Amino acid sequence: MTAAFSAPSASMSAQARVTAVLGPTNTGKTHYAIDRMLGYRSGVIGLPLRLLAREVYDKIVAARGPSVVALVTGEERIVPPRTQYWVCTVEAMPEGMGCDFLAIDEIQLCADPERGHVFTDRLLRARGQKETLFLGAETMRGVIAELVPGASFLKRERMSQLGYTGSRKISRMPARSAVVGFSVDNIYAMAELIRRQKGGAAVVMGALSPRTRNAQVELYQNGDVDYLVATDAIGMGLNLDVKHVAFSSLTKFDGRGMRMLAPNELAQIAGRAGRGMSDGTFGVTGEASPLDEEVIEAITEHRFTPIRKLQWRNHKLNFGGITSLIDSLERPPAHERLLRARDADDILALKNMASDAEVSARASDPASVRLLWDVCRIPDFRGISHSEHASLLMRIFGFLHESGQVPDDWLATQVKRIDRVDGDIDALSKRLAFIRTWTYVAQRKDWLRDESHWRGETRGVEDRLSDALHARLTQRFVDRRTSVLLRRLKQKEALLAEVSETGEVTVEGEFVGRLEGFRFRQDKEASGQEAKTLRQASLQALVPHFNLRADRFYNAPDTEIDFTEQGGLMWGDQAVGKLAKGDEPLKPQIVAFVDDEAGPDVAQKVQRRLQHFIDRKIAALFEPLLNLGRDEALSGLARGFAFRLVEALGILPRGEVADDVKALDQEARGALRKHGVRFGQYTIFQPLLLKPAPTRLRLVLWSLARDLQEFPEAPPPGLVTVVAQKSLPQGYYAMAGYRAAGERAIRIDMLERLADMLRPEDSRAGFEAKADMLSITGMTLEQFADLMQGLGYKAEKGERAKVKPEAATPEAAKADTTEAESEKPDTEQAEEGSTDPVAEAGAETDPVAATETPVSDADAAKPEAEVAQAEPAAEAPAEAEAPAETSDAIADATSVPAEEPEAETFFTFTWGGRAARQNRDRGNRRNDGKPQARGQKTGGDKSAGQGGDRQGGDKASGDRGRDNRSKGKPRKPGGKPQGGNKAKVFESAPPKKKDRIDPDNPFAAALMGLKDKS
Repeated sequence: MTAAFSAPSASMSAQARVTAVLGPTNTGKTHYAIDRMLGYRSGVIGLPLRLLAREVYDKIVAARGPSVVALVTGEERIVPPRTQYWVCTVEAMPEGMGCDFLAIDEIQLCADPERGHVFTDRLLRARGQKETLFLGAETMRGVIAELVPGASFLKRERMSQLGYTGSRKISRMPARSAVVGFSVDNIYAMAELIRRQKGGAAVVMGALSPRTRNAQVELYQNGDVDYLVATDAIGMGLNLDVKHVAFSSLTKFDGRGMRMLAPNELAQIAGRAGRGMSDGTFGVTGEASPLDEEVIEAITEHRFTPIRKLQWRNHKLNFGGITSLIDSLERPPAHERLLRARDADDILALKNMASDAEVSARASDPASVRLLWDVCRIPDFRGISHSEHASLLMRIFGFLHESGQVPDDWLATQVKRIDRVDGDIDALSKRLAFIRTWTYVAQRKDWLRDESHWRGETRGVEDRLSDALHARLTQRFVDRRTSVLLRRLKQKEALLAEVSETGEVTVEGEFVGRLEGFRFRQDKEASGQEAKTLRQASLQALVPHFNLRADRFYNAPDTEIDFTEQGGLMWGDQAVGKLAKGDEPLKPQIVAFVDDEAGPDVAQKVQRRLQHFIDRKIAALFEPLLNLGRDEALSGLARGFAFRLVEALGILPRGEVADDVKALDQEARGALRKHGVRFGQYTIFQPLLLKPAPTRLRLVLWSLARDLQEFPEAPPPGLVTVVAQKSLPQGYYAMAGYRAAGERAIRIDMLERLADMLRPEDSRAGFEAKADMLSITGMTLEQFADLMQGLGYKAEKGERAKVKPEAATPEAAKADTTEAESEKPDTEQAEEGSTDPVAEAGAETDPVAATETPVSDADAAKPEAEVAQAEPAAEAPAEAEAPAETSDAIADATSVPAEEPEAETFFTFTWGGRAARQNRDRGNRRNDGKPQARGQKTGGDKSAGQGGDRQGGDKASGDRGRDNRSKGKPRKPGGKPQGGNKAKVFESAPPKKKDRIDPDNPFAAALMGLKDKS
């Protein structure tokens, strides 16, 4: 077959026109060549990259249809039967076509060390029968004039201006910019940086398949992303809408080593900025150093050093043998403008294979040598070592030499191994490089039994891998969410936002964050410019939702709104505001949580609704206190005392206002009692305000008034005592409805009940704790002793022999129960028989069951006498079995040898007076220089609680036993033994005044009237 690129004849030269169309980038040279080619019946155009070849092919197909246009590259071959126009890479240009028109683009690549010899060969030998065009830089004018006599020149000027902007950070990079790098690592690093700061970038590299490259370019061209990261591939005629080109590096690897880019190479890439009549700019970014003034001037003025040497390789090859072929390839050029090219991959593969004995034996004739050379020209797409690549070529050469074809089963194995779409970008890129080898093999004529099948098979694998690679590149380097929102914002289109029931916000179908109340919380994964874009787009789209939500919130019932212990205001589970300190404790201010972008109307509506809520909440929970403050009937000292109680939020320790209380006469006290004010021995308070809800709100209001940074929380509802913590702010326990005494704090209403029980006791002579005292406090004996010391009493600890309880008949137990109930203190009877609010408040929860010591454990430890006293008379028959059980126990005891009596602990309490109070305040509990026993803190320990209750029960029952003995009644179980082991108890025994009336009882006047009538 005659070569298409033989030296032009004289007749051809006379008829054909050879024109060199020279000029900088953006002069329309390629477009001019396409127009010229379509003016002829046939034509061939050679392009430097298969990506550019695909782009030109698509343009010509759009103009003339696919039936007359062929695309031929190393890995792709589309050749219709009636082909008129051939679009090829320069290496794949067909031979012997004899077309009317021929063009070579980027002719300045004749000087390229790697591929230059191919372009030089086309410059010297490729001609169209009617017209030949060489498209390239002005630097080729001199060498073309010398090597191609008779060539005419057409200079084209750039259609736009090019300016230098210096160095810029990625964060300041303008939209529609291309960042250029020269290594895969650098490309990926820049793309990742742009993704984080700008929402994403498209990636274009020469190693990408046309399908992947086109998909990535489409991302950029349609505006999904505003940034492009590419290699110098974009400098080879790719027409993109780029306004700015930034070099992230000024060095590249040329196959031998790293070198600086020449000014003309920089200009070729920078010239991609500013297409058509639009001006463009270029600069540097990242680690690239600023350009020198000389280089900048050369690029902007398009003045470069002319190319003087072209890479050349002999095209007249000698296939007489391997050695002869190598010699012909290494033949030096005869022209001074030509420079023998360095050994390319094909020559290196030939030399490696020549050293193999089997290959040398097979290549024994010109046909075999030609076949060997064709195999050596398979590109090393994989980028592996020369020896590994030569090993693969030897295998293919062996198949072709033996049978003339590559076996289908062997090729199928190679392709199947690559046909996988899993893995990351690097894995997919390697598989794409591998499949390109087999795609190239499939394009060779007569190398395969079924060429069409394998061309389709390898193309399918490449397409699948290309799609997967595009997806991975997009997933890694493009934030779809940000890119979509950026495009919508740029186009000034209305954004569609949706808010789910859980508050998830999607804008244009992309998740952007959550709407919490009236504040937008954007996705935490976003950062930098991406975060700014998300917030801008999201808030713009959420404005209608803010207004709709504000209307719904304004009409929501109070039951949907609540406050937290830290002063927050919640609408369901979403924070919508917080309380702030006001002019008065009962008039707090509101701070609404509303984004500024929601607008002032939404903020005012939310604030008004929250103010209405908290005002109504305070009015409902503090109604008795507010009524007290608004009572115009109060006057004088009563009115002043009412104001003070209002300022204290309904609770005043009596010690702080002792003088004021003494100054109040009975009429003033009566007026205050009408509002539910109780004058207790320790605290003056309104019992209704001790409920959990008012207590919780009172602590919040008190914390606001005191400007606390962290608000203490209310104790759990229902507890009679809690552990007293010293770290809490002063005044906390009073606001919580408790009084700190010793290691624990007791609820103030329970403390007043305890005070009523202590009132009839002889605090001078000394007394022991009764079972009722331990019951209402829910404490062990040791804990109760500590509480009493905290209240100003002295606690003298002692031990005595514990006597087992004697059996008691059911009649005696019933009689004791009746008598014990009849001998309750007068104050307790008065409280039980009245409608005192304290009793009502206490009835909400079981005082004993609500303590930190479990009631079930305490009840289990109570003596039978205490249980009998506590149980209703209707349950007395349940104790009928007690005598029999007790008799059995006595019988067993008589049969067991006498043991040493078990010791029990008891406490005797006496009033400590002023000195005791002072010592207690200093934390020094002493009496006459002797250490006083303190109750041990149990922390709710079950065993300790049981033991304490048992001791207290014995002690209380002992007191009852003494009273029973004085009346001649049988001793109850658990009573104290008569004899030398009896504990010494001092007790005053004045006659009881059964008609005594508590002056603080709100029904005192009525009771006095009844007494007078009697």
